Amino acid sequence: MVDAPIERGRAWVEIDLDALAHNIADIRSNMPDGCEIMAIVKANAYGHGVERVADRMVREGVNSFGVATIDEGIQLREYVPVGDILVFGRSHIDDAKLFCKHNLSQLVVDGAHAKALNEAGCILNVHVAVDTGMHRLGLEPSHFDEIESIFTQPNLRVKGIATHFASADSMEESEISFSHAQIKKFYTVVSKLKEKGYNVGKLHTQSSYAIYNYPELKCDYIRPGIMLYGVHGQHDDTNVKTDLRPVLSLKASIAQVRLIEAGEAVSYGRTYVADTERKIATVSIGYADGVPRHISGRGANAIVRGQKAPIIGRVCMDLLMLDITDIEHVEAGDVATIIGKDGDNEIRCEDIAEAADTITYEVVSRLASRLPRIYIER
Repeated sequence: MVDAPIERGRAWVEIDLDALAHNIADIRSNMPDGCEIMAIVKANAYGHGVERVADRMVREGVNSFGVATIDEGIQLREYVPVGDILVFGRSHIDDAKLFCKHNLSQLVVDGAHAKALNEAGCILNVHVAVDTGMHRLGLEPSHFDEIESIFTQPNLRVKGIATHFASADSMEESEISFSHAQIKKFYTVVSKLKEKGYNVGKLHTQSSYAIYNYPELKCDYIRPGIMLYGVHGQHDDTNVKTDLRPVLSLKASIAQVRLIEAGEAVSYGRTYVADTERKIATVSIGYADGVPRHISGRGANAIVRGQKAPIIGRVCMDLLMLDITDIEHVEAGDVATIIGKDGDNEIRCEDIAEAADTITYEVVSRLASRLPRIYIER
């Protein structure tokens, strides 16, 4: 089943919800018994569209979700009336009652934040963040008294305790050792809390790469993000073999085809100059849609009529140009695939990220809202 036809005249994103379901199943096959998925759907489900993505996740049995902001949590609650939603970003104290109204949980990152939330005048569900080495958010294990104080706040209900790995995606020995040190620090804190009689709630440590590189960890939640969407981050080597399928394709229409002579230039700054007569296609997509401008002149391609065509010249705000000299019968209205498959060729999000000297997370999360999302279920 495909959504009712919409205007495809310019550029659009296609979302394969069956591939999403496949990825959920692959992740589950590597989960320990008794563990559940907390699906990370921040940043509009990494650019995939949170409403339809969350709906399919719920149909696949996912009942817990993670977001970055309270606004994302409130929006998600419209689509997920039942289930846990954890806000990972530190929220303003003035918004505390909204957590109660919308049945959201807050990740608590320090004792002062916890105390202020406790004084907000409502019973609030929280998870405790322990900083075991990422040094981004959370309480350090050496500040155990501060961690313990959160469990004594009468208006806070601790539902879980979490940490985040700094380099779980790396298989370098030094990074593996660092991750093991983080694991030890986390479970030391958990053990001390349990010895004192506290109910620590759900344990969660593993984001996408930690699921596949440290599957032996016995946690209550895992927190897959980028891998739910069939995309790898900076590395594709994992201890456990993955069978993930890309969920997202990015496509655009060709607006014009022209011939240029040897010595003529293309796009701003005339950074590309033809050495012979070339056939050029102008494609209706640009950096305002989320195509990184930094891919200009760095070997990136699109696919037209099943063949790869180099992206040439500088990517513009709304347009980019391809060299289609070796591709026959291309005309205005044809489709250029920026990310995805066409025939025997495929361009992955990882390819765009490499050409742009960035990470896949940035590529997908920056896809513009002006791009229609077309959802496919078979």
